[in-house]
Amino acid sequence: MESVVHLETSRGIATVTLDSPRNRNALSRQLIEELSGHLEAATADEDVRAVLLTHTGTVFCAGADLGEAAAEGMDAGSRRLIDLLTLIVELPKPVLAKVTGKARAGGLGLLGACDIVLADDRGDYAFTEARLGLSPAMISLTLLPRLDARAAGRYFLTGETFGAPEAERIGLLTKAVPADELDAAVETVLAGLRAGSPQGLAESKRLVTEQVRHALAERGAEMAARSAQLFSSAEAREGMSAFLTKRPPSWAVQ
Repeated sequence: MESVVHLETSRGIATVTLDSPRNRNALSRQLIEELSGHLEAATADEDVRAVLLTHTGTVFCAGADLGEAAAEGMDAGSRRLIDLLTLIVELPKPVLAKVTGKARAGGLGLLGACDIVLADDRGDYAFTEARLGLSPAMISLTLLPRLDARAAGRYFLTGETFGAPEAERIGLLTKAVPADELDAAVETVLAGLRAGSPQGLAESKRLVTEQVRHALAERGAEMAARSAQLFSSAEAREGMSAFLTKRPPSWAVQ
């Protein structure tokens, strides 16, 4: 089976690349397992100071693999995603995400788990779950401690697409920059991380992730179960079917 996540280490940085453009880097079982394995390898490597999480294609991550979820259900998939989010947040090394293009649904949960998120200012974002008969239950644990509350209320409910400047304003992104400046912006942050001591980075990260770590520990199992229940509902089956066949769901008011 061809790998969908790659790891390369250089000058103290472990670059982990999501490389499944055929399904827009969706959170399939294979992608989650490979991503988790590479993150664990980066943790074990004493020469690594930080992780750079990036991607191929025009979409950082589209969220759940709906085809896989429709065929197999989401009981195991929900637990895998909670474990992945927890792994990123509890990793003793900073995780910097570099985003070029779009991110949707569960992909935004990955961004919430990362410590720093830099993106080009032409990308766009959306919480599409409510339009599919679902809710951003699991990813709320990494996002609500970071997002502007009023903005979260709006975008969780409406599923609207919003641009990178708005994503920065509400706290989803650390910084949105012009595309031709993104590499330099990333390198500036990486230079700072390379200067940090392993202990200093780990303990500083613990300070700034306390709320997210607490939310995952206290409510992770509950939200995984809630998400799996929603995925198995009649409304979600209709929503996923409509999405996969590119038609409006039965409840949509035209």
